[in-house]
Amino acid sequence: MSEAHWKEFLQADGLEDWVVLHGGPSAVFVTSSLADAAELARAVAQLPGLEDSHIQLSIVSKRLTVRLTREIWKIEPDHITLAREIPELAKSLGAVSDPKQVQEVQFAIAAKADAIDLGFWRAVLGYDPMLEDNAIDPLGVSSTVWMQDIEEGKALRHAMHIDVSLSKESAQARVDSAVKAGGVVVDGSHAPSWWILADRSGNKVCVVAWPDGAKADKSED
Repeated sequence: MSEAHWKEFLQADGLEDWVVLHGGPSAVFVTSSLADAAELARAVAQLPGLEDSHIQLSIVSKRLTVRLTREIWKIEPDHITLAREIPELAKSLGAVSDPKQVQEVQFAIAAKADAIDLGFWRAVLGYDPMLEDNAIDPLGVSSTVWMQDIEEGKALRHAMHIDVSLSKESAQARVDSAVKAGGVVVDGSHAPSWWILADRSGNKVCVVAWPDGAKADKSED
């Protein structure tokens, strides 16, 4: 696991089809039919070096989503090569990438350090461990769960919110859409890296672009 590898991926040339989300590099390829999406998935699965990797291929109707890893810290140098090969393969089969469709949703469950109970959430959801503070759906069809420490000075003992991980090009438009739909920006001081929004009842959601390279005015190394 290396932050250097994550940043190397962001800085590499020829990876315009990919978005770096909380779960690592992801891309969406649009095809003409379900059968074409399945054919593209089959072709990707036959690339060398994938057998023991953490790659995830998800087909929904005419779209294939490819996640090279399921955790940002598991990005390796070999992923850059794969990220160049897969779009070329997709293009040869008539598929078109659409980075604007790429997203990932994560539930953040916050608690004081002495009340963190990640084992419970892994058990009740049937999730597998992912690092020491995460849980992941073994089938890859549901949101990940992240256990977040609440700062010592806060009176609240527990809280939950949703993180929506998007490309740096798409995040502002998603925030604007949410506000137009009645949402409120609770904290925009870290934009365009991330925003905290809330609905009319005060339920919070973070729209996050920082994994994909968006930088706020404050340093986020």
